[in-house]
Amino acid sequence: MYHIKDKDFIRGKVPMTKEEIRAVSIAKMEISDEDVCIDIGGGTGSVSIEMARFAKNGHVYTIEQKEEAVDLIKQNMEKFEIKNMTVISGKAPEDLPQGIIFDKVFIGGSGGNLSEIINYSYENLKEGGIIALNFIVLENTFEALECLKKSKFEDIDISQIIVAKNRKVKDFNMMMSENPIYVISARK
Repeated sequence: MYHIKDKDFIRGKVPMTKEEIRAVSIAKMEISDEDVCIDIGGGTGSVSIEMARFAKNGHVYTIEQKEEAVDLIKQNMEKFEIKNMTVISGKAPEDLPQGIIFDKVFIGGSGGNLSEIINYSYENLKEGGIIALNFIVLENTFEALECLKKSKFEDIDISQIIVAKNRKVKDFNMMMSENPIYVISARK
């Protein structure tokens, strides 16, 4: 299974988790063929679509509150022929699905409701299930760590990923850093 390149996604002006961060986040979740997963804050659907490709006999739910992003997710699902995915147009946590136990949870956006979303995730994650979260700002990282501890998540792992990409300057390659991203994972 290969990861999809950023350039292959239909993007618009919606934020997208970059391919190197997707690769690390998905690896941290240890997704298997039959997993039931949820992506909270779907953006362009880049994480959801890659999750669906790994959980090819499972199912992925993705929730996104911005209508432009919901449309992009649907376009990307069609482009990559993803059939095992449900898109929810709504806000977390109030519009998150009820009565589904997930194997894996990914949080890429919280809309200011991080603690409530982590609590939902803990309540709806099976024993041994894995949560992965991505953050740019320290305040959200610290809030997530506190919430994960209070919710009794275990094996909390934090990685700071810094990606630099080359940019041509005449005949030379100059490395340009992207924003550092915190990737947190934990197990119930």
